[in-house]
Amino acid sequence: MEGIIFKALSGFYYVDDGSGTITACRGRGKLRHEKITPLVGDRVEFTPLDNGQGALDAILPRKNQFARPAVANIDQLVIIASQSIPVTDPFLIDRVIAIAEGNHCESIVCVNKCDLASGAELAALYRRAGYQALEVSAETGEGIDQLKELISGKVSAFTGNSGVGKSSILNALEPGIALKTGEVSDKLGRGRHTTRHVELVRLSCGGVVADTPGFSSFDVDKMELCRKEELAGRFREFTPYVDRCQFQDCAHVKEKGCAVLAAVKAGEIAKSRHESYVRLYEQAKQIPDWERK
Repeated sequence: MEGIIFKALSGFYYVDDGSGTITACRGRGKLRHEKITPLVGDRVEFTPLDNGQGALDAILPRKNQFARPAVANIDQLVIIASQSIPVTDPFLIDRVIAIAEGNHCESIVCVNKCDLASGAELAALYRRAGYQALEVSAETGEGIDQLKELISGKVSAFTGNSGVGKSSILNALEPGIALKTGEVSDKLGRGRHTTRHVELVRLSCGGVVADTPGFSSFDVDKMELCRKEELAGRFREFTPYVDRCQFQDCAHVKEKGCAVLAAVKAGEIAKSRHESYVRLYEQAKQIPDWERK
């Protein structure tokens, strides 16, 4: 039989076969021998056993996979941000988008808490950069129907810095999903983590979503970074300009005759996006080629 791993916990892999049946499986010895670690989101072949559990036989080819959190075959990342407490640093958004671009994964920027503070400017910035972006309120329901349309028929991973309302939005998308939500700490200005592991959830709108423990887990470590020469390709609004630079090996940081810098100066590329690019470029420079995947 075939199915998708919806949850991995305590050595068991919970496989949804699409019929509404979830089977708790353990990996066969050959997977361990081949050093294959099943991930949430994996499409798998499994064999039901007489005791009601199952055995994982094989992992089918992956569309993509992420290191932290460990999840595979994601169609799009829904990046939850906020202009209210806690205010999201745009660099965190840009960092996750860069990871998504490198994994052939779309990004949706979802600015929550628009009932408390307008997210229109932030959403417009990312729409200009070529991404889907919208304002929502988990509290009032504003924008939730539009978000349902965007995730219908897709496997979407939800991420965002702690306290922006990831679990609250999932509850708004699917009342009764019963994901625990936490209040924002006044002292720290960030939320208490309420999600301890990645888990896929099938929604009545036709989508499948994953909640993740926050941006700290979607970190850009050395295994997620690309070569510095490839980073500009992860900023899609740079594409019309990169071939117009005076020098073919232009890094788009501070070089003479750089068309990307000219576009930033002209307001055609957001300054904050270019600042994020420079920070990621400097990080990429520190990683030797042999350490990259």
